[in-house]
Amino acid sequence: MDFDFLEEEGKPYKIKHRAYFFAKTVIEFIKESRYDSRFSSLFEQLVRSSTSIGANLIEARAGQSKKDWLRFNNIALKSANESKFWICMIRDTMDMDKAELNKLLKEVDEISKIIASIIINAGREQK
Repeated sequence: MDFDFLEEEGKPYKIKHRAYFFAKTVIEFIKESRYDSRFSSLFEQLVRSSTSIGANLIEARAGQSKKDWLRFNNIALKSANESKFWICMIRDTMDMDKAELNKLLKEVDEISKIIASIIINAGREQK
């Protein structure tokens, strides 16, 4: 899987774009995967958490206050961390392409670090 949304130096220029393409890549991965229907809830949870990252970043931009902005960014960070959990659960318990899952895990880990940094820096600006 390639993250074909990458700009110069291999990174998109806005976190909301990176989150969007991450979620899109997760959906495409799941769409191409074969798994027993008993495990569909794992994949549903991953779709929910991965799409929630970008959705909450967009909501943060539209927030009516700094408090709103911070709340939605925190939700996006929690969704990124939840996505890591589901990817690891799928990788470690199912017979799936571990290399592809590790690529997804690496990308969402970077996304979560960026969001955490944005939140931390916003707190510094308030002081």
